[in-house]
Amino acid sequence: MKKFSVLITFLFFAIAANAQSKIGTIDAEYIINNMPEISTVNNGVQNYNESLQADVEQAIRTYEGLIKNYQDSTAVFTEDIKKQRENQILGLENEIKQFRQRSQVMMQMKRNELTQPLYQKIDAAMQEVIKEEGYTQIFHAGGGALAYSKPGSDITEKVMEKLGISIEDVNTTQPSADSNNANSN
Repeated sequence: MKKFSVLITFLFFAIAANAQSKIGTIDAEYIINNMPEISTVNNGVQNYNESLQADVEQAIRTYEGLIKNYQDSTAVFTEDIKKQRENQILGLENEIKQFRQRSQVMMQMKRNELTQPLYQKIDAAMQEVIKEEGYTQIFHAGGGALAYSKPGSDITEKVMEKLGISIEDVNTTQPSADSNNANSN
């Protein structure tokens, strides 16, 4: 009976040791903002924005032309033609408003499309760190979603190392919080 209870105790401790979890955090946005590829993403988003702006400016020129034509020719138009032109102008005005509203969503979709490969690289590097160090759970630390993290559980720098991003370069290219506070005083 004594051997059985020792065996049960040993089994309990073995299960408890295996069941312990190792939790870590990562700030993917911080990593993305420090990846060399982010300049390509920003340029792509800027080019897309300029393309959208050109489209809306063309629509505005067309709209202004319709208004000028309507104002210049209103005396010779019949009531039916006036109504038709007014509807055409109102329709184009609504299209411009809708395009402006959709353009914000379109910009976000473009940014997501361009950053997706970067997130995939981060995920691959994160998976390596998780496997090497035995993490069972990783939480996203960015955006204030994390209430507390034990020092040493943040794997952001380890993932950056896997991606070849030098931590020293990041610290020297960004102003420190102390210098930001000094500049604001």
